[in-house]
Amino acid sequence: MSGSYTFPAVETLAPAPPRTAYLIASGDLRPAANEMGWPTQVELERIVTEAFGGFGWNVVRGNGIDPCTGHGFISSQRMGLDVFATIPSDAPLIVAEAVWQYSHHVLAGLRTHEGPILTVANFAGKWPGLVGLLNLNAGLTKMGKPYSTIWTIDGTDEWFRDGIGSWIETGTIVHDASHVRPLPALAESAERDLGVALARQLLRDKAIIGIFDEGCMGMYNAIFDDEVLNGIGIYKERLSQSALWAEMLTVGDDEAAEIGRWLLDAGMTFKIGTDPRTELTQDQLDLQYKMYIAALRIADDFGLDAVGIQYQQGLKDLAPASDLVEGLMNNVERPPVRSRDGQRVLWEGRAIPNFNEVDEGVAVDSLVTNRVWTAMGLDPATTLHDIRWGEEYDGQFVWVLEISGSVPPSHFANGYADAEGWRQGPMFFPAGGSTINGISKPGEIVWSRVYLADGRLNVDLGRGTVVELPREESLRRKNATNPEWPIMNAVLHGVSRDQFMARHKANHANVVYAPDVDTADKALLVKAACFDALGIVVHLCGTTALTTS
Repeated sequence: MSGSYTFPAVETLAPAPPRTAYLIASGDLRPAANEMGWPTQVELERIVTEAFGGFGWNVVRGNGIDPCTGHGFISSQRMGLDVFATIPSDAPLIVAEAVWQYSHHVLAGLRTHEGPILTVANFAGKWPGLVGLLNLNAGLTKMGKPYSTIWTIDGTDEWFRDGIGSWIETGTIVHDASHVRPLPALAESAERDLGVALARQLLRDKAIIGIFDEGCMGMYNAIFDDEVLNGIGIYKERLSQSALWAEMLTVGDDEAAEIGRWLLDAGMTFKIGTDPRTELTQDQLDLQYKMYIAALRIADDFGLDAVGIQYQQGLKDLAPASDLVEGLMNNVERPPVRSRDGQRVLWEGRAIPNFNEVDEGVAVDSLVTNRVWTAMGLDPATTLHDIRWGEEYDGQFVWVLEISGSVPPSHFANGYADAEGWRQGPMFFPAGGSTINGISKPGEIVWSRVYLADGRLNVDLGRGTVVELPREESLRRKNATNPEWPIMNAVLHGVSRDQFMARHKANHANVVYAPDVDTADKALLVKAACFDALGIVVHLCGTTALTTS
C-alpha cells in the first residue's frame, strides 16, 4: 500500500571539507541598497578570506554572484532557505555584514545550523554593516543560538586576527564583559521609591502600545511576544499602516498647512527643491504633516500610550518618510493637533512616546523613561539611535549615534532653530520626506536597551556624555555616514568600543538627557528601580553612581 505514496527526497550533504569555512551575507530587501553596497561587501569578504588564509583555511561562499543583480547578498527569506540547503550543517559558518541586513533572511537557517557560527562586520561609517551585525546578534540572542562575533576596520589589527584564530581553534571568541554588573540591592531613597511606585502603577493600570505593522526590516529581535509584555502591564493594539494612510486622506490641506506654519514660526528650516525624485518638495512635507495629524488621531481613538510606525515596508512606496512625524511626537513642544471635532488638543503639553521602526524594546524603554522623567519634572524627550560608528577624538572614543531623521528637536541646543529638514536619501526612501537633521547638544545622558534573552526581558543601562566636537569634526562624521540624518557624538562612561560591540543586543540604543550629572545619576536610579520592580533583569554597564558607590 505504501508504494502508492510519494515520499519526499531528502538530500544528505557531504560533511564540510577540512579547514574550510562557508561564508554568507544577508542583505537588504531593497535592490538599490544591495547593488550600491556590494563593492563594500566585496572588500569585507576579501579581508575575512585573507585572515582565514593566514591560518591555512579556505573560505567558500555559500552562494555565488547573481548575474542579474550583480551581487551575492541573500535578499529574501526564501533565498536564505535555499542557500542553507546547500551548506553542510556541520560547517563552520561565517556571516559577513558590510551593509544593513534583514536578519530574518538568514535566521531560519542559522537556527538549525549545527556548526559554529561567526558574525563579522567592517567597523566603518559609510555603510551600516556594524548596525546590521548588532541586529543579527540580537536576533541570535533572542532565539538562544550560540554564536561568536568580531569586527575590524581593515583587517590588519592583531586583535581581529587573534579572534579569528581563536574561533578556528575553539569555535568561540571570548570578549571582555567586565564592564557589566548586576543591579545591587538599592538603599532606601526617594528615587528608589519613585521607581517602584511607577512600576506598580504600570502593573495596575496597564498601558497600550500601538503597533502600525510589526517586524520592520527583518528585525526579529524587535518583536516581543504578548505574554512577555503583558507580564509588565503592556498590551499591544495591532494596527495597520493602511489605516494610517486612509486616515491621512481625511486630513484637510488647511490642517496640514497649519503644522507647516507652526514649524516655520518655531524656527525650523527646510531644504526644499522641485525634483521629487531627489529633492524635498512641499508636497512631501504636506503628506508628512497629514501623517502626523493622522497618527495622533488614531492614537486618540485607541487610547494609546505609545506609538510605533513600521514604514519601511509598504508605506515607503506610498508616502514620504515617517521620521519627521516620529521626532515631533517625542517632543513636548510640538505643533498642536486637534481632535476631529476640533474640541480638544490631543496630548496638549505632552510628548507621545514613539518607538521608531516599531522596535518593541524601545517601546518598553520609552514608555518607562517618559513616566520616570515626567515624574521627576524633566524633559522626557527620548529617541533611539543606531549604533552607527565611532572613532577616537582627543584621547577618548566618541560614538556616532545616528538615526534616520526622527530626533526630537529639544535634543538640539536651540531646539527647532537648530533643526533642519533634509530630504531622505532616495536609495532607502523613494517617496522622500523630511528628516529632523542636526547635531545633538552636549550634556549628560542615560542610555539603555531592553532586549530578550533566555526567554525574558533584560535591560542594559548606563550613563554617557554627549560631547561638543568642533563643527568641522561633526560635519566630517556626518558626511562619513548619512549627512541628512541627525547625529549624537557620545562618550559612554566606562565602556570601551569593543566591550560595547560585544555586549549590545540591538542595533538601537535609547537615549535621554538630564540637566546635570547629579540629576542623571538620580534618574538612572529611578529607572533601574522601576525596571527591577517590573521584573526585568537589570544590568548596569560601565561606570554609574550605582556601581561606584
